[in-house]
Amino acid sequence: MRTLKTLTISAPLAAALALTACSGLHTSQAELNTPADAGQSSAGSPSLFTIGKGSAGTAQATQIQVNAYLWRASLETLAFMPLASADPFGGVIITDWYSPPATPGERFKVTAYILGKQLTANAIKVSVFHQVQQPDGSWADAPADPSTASGLENRILAEAANLQAAADASK
Repeated sequence: MRTLKTLTISAPLAAALALTACSGLHTSQAELNTPADAGQSSAGSPSLFTIGKGSAGTAQATQIQVNAYLWRASLETLAFMPLASADPFGGVIITDWYSPPATPGERFKVTAYILGKQLTANAIKVSVFHQVQQPDGSWADAPADPSTASGLENRILAEAANLQAAADASK
């Protein structure tokens, strides 16, 4: 029952996020807050990805330690799944279980790790967990196809590259 309620709530949210993502991208460098802007928004105040003040009251911010393009691309790519946890400072995104409509007897859970500030292939690691429903209704772990994780990594990298290209073009 809880899964049905979660799907009822998360499906419209995922659809809205997908439509928003497709509505046209006009993201500036300041909005994404990459290391090039030193953790400050265009107005000079700390942005979403900064916290705290220096000891003298100056805006000495603690910066996010992951690539902002990879972070956003990971969230957009995994938007079809219910989100369980997202830590932008640690660079970890954990989804809740998702059952594809075509195969309701299977479910998947994804954890994405953003491992650095650079937009490189080794800066993203995706783990996919797979379970199959047993005849008694319980769920049993099953091996996930390794190409699923690498396919998600490739989609995230491609989206991150598109986000960075759009930001560079708007300069």
